[in-house]
Amino acid sequence: MWSSPEIEALIARLARLPGFGPRSARRAALALLQEPETRLKPLVEAMQNAARHSHTCPQCGNLDTQMPCIICTDPARDQSIICVVETVGDLWALERAGVHKGLYQVLGGTLSALSGFGPDDLNIRGMMERIAAGHVHEVVLALGTTVDGATTAHWLQSQLVEAGVVISRLGQGVPMGGALEVMDDGTLAAALTARRILEP
Repeated sequence: MWSSPEIEALIARLARLPGFGPRSARRAALALLQEPETRLKPLVEAMQNAARHSHTCPQCGNLDTQMPCIICTDPARDQSIICVVETVGDLWALERAGVHKGLYQVLGGTLSALSGFGPDDLNIRGMMERIAAGHVHEVVLALGTTVDGATTAHWLQSQLVEAGVVISRLGQGVPMGGALEVMDDGTLAAALTARRILEP
């Protein structure tokens, strides 16, 4: 052990975050501790605020500090199109790409017999309510091209086919087995722009 238990605990916590390993966690901890007033304390305050005020949007499943979330309540968003994604990370990736101006639905996972994640576990209630209200024209199935993603997209298509909405999927740009969260902005923009209509 190179340092005190408190510092080692900080490094261990950082190392558990996505994108961090033991070495990058140690570098981040050192940078924070060397400048506690300008880096560490503001970070702690921001994390505490986020932990206190962040919630899951009851309509779409996004994470935000206001309920419903800022996307669902934005009057400039196109209310007639819903983009269905697996995770909040996928939603944030598409927002970063800046090509989708409609609403979202975060499923919270994909159908998987191995993990026991079934249709009742999918977060689709908010989307189905908006469709039933007659405000939705198109549903974009923006799911990863994994086996579970394809299975989920097929199941959702079967549920939506009688709803009278256009059903589309992402087009070119998403490789087989690819997760949206890790793709670059250009690939995501091309995939959403080149989406294709699914035939019943």
